[in-house]
Amino acid sequence: MKTKVLGSSLATLREWSVSKGKKPFIANQLLDWMFKKGESDLTKMTNLSLEVRTLMQEELDMGTLELVREQESRDGETTKFLWKLPDDKLVESVLIRSGDRRTVCVSSQVGCPARCAFCASGRQGLIRNLEPHEIIAQVYQIDLWLKKKNEAVSHIVYMGMGEPFRNYESVVASIRYFIDPNFLGLSQRRITVSTVGVVEGIERFTQEGLKVNLVLSLHAPNQKLRTKIIPYAREYALETILDAMWRYADVSGRDITFEYTLLKGINDGIEQAEELARLLKGKQCTVNLIPYNPVEGLRLEKPHHTSVEEFRQVLDRAKVINTCRYTKGDDIAAACGQLAMQELKNVV
Repeated sequence: MKTKVLGSSLATLREWSVSKGKKPFIANQLLDWMFKKGESDLTKMTNLSLEVRTLMQEELDMGTLELVREQESRDGETTKFLWKLPDDKLVESVLIRSGDRRTVCVSSQVGCPARCAFCASGRQGLIRNLEPHEIIAQVYQIDLWLKKKNEAVSHIVYMGMGEPFRNYESVVASIRYFIDPNFLGLSQRRITVSTVGVVEGIERFTQEGLKVNLVLSLHAPNQKLRTKIIPYAREYALETILDAMWRYADVSGRDITFEYTLLKGINDGIEQAEELARLLKGKQCTVNLIPYNPVEGLRLEKPHHTSVEEFRQVLDRAKVINTCRYTKGDDIAAACGQLAMQELKNVV
């Protein structure tokens, strides 16, 4: 079996080099080409001898993914990438441009077990977890794509297909890879993990010694309504989830963010806003309000602009910090899971 380059530590690659009778620094040269020069084609790594390049082609697997489709939004701020995995399964990533930021929204699973009412990913159910190199490849290949424009990935969010804490080991391994100075060397503060509230995952993550941002997909101010929107939420009481989130905030020193997708006539009323304000008043956190991005086949509607503003006013009066992220890339099916669903329909 070939050694996968993406996901392997520098030490592992140096050991591989020595095991083949070569100098260990060859591994450093390989990574320099990949991450500093932005080159993944072994044949173009000209400071490596032909013998070494041939050996690498025979013995190493770069671990990259096949690009199936690439779509850019009309405003040029969002690009969606659809990848084919070695077993022909499909997974998505989204690049979002905002000012100087180049954020990659990365997937951690094929499909998703949470089955949120508004999400296309959950309609497939969970198919399988991604391996660490399959998560890493999404970011690495988009970073290569950006380097051609003299840009680079600046932020990573685990908000694509899948529930990150149901693929815990792969997600944590990929985070440690991204922050390693031998690879992307990103600041932990530029990495965000979003969960629907897997309590044991949150508690375990609290002990990792990481200081990345943690986001809870909340979407409702109480357990009853939340379980209607997120069937998976039946597994954990909201109070228990919040306790785990506050503990992470205390240990990591990072403020908590709550994602709240506003669904017309379901969770966007004044009553829900007031209940949410009571739930979070006095807490060091931010609520990110997201007006629903319509998904084909789902009977849900985007809230009126006035409803969104009235909802925010309630939070403002309670001094609950909030932002509103209006959807980007809806002309290219940028909500997670939509592009994969379209491709599967085309195949069928």
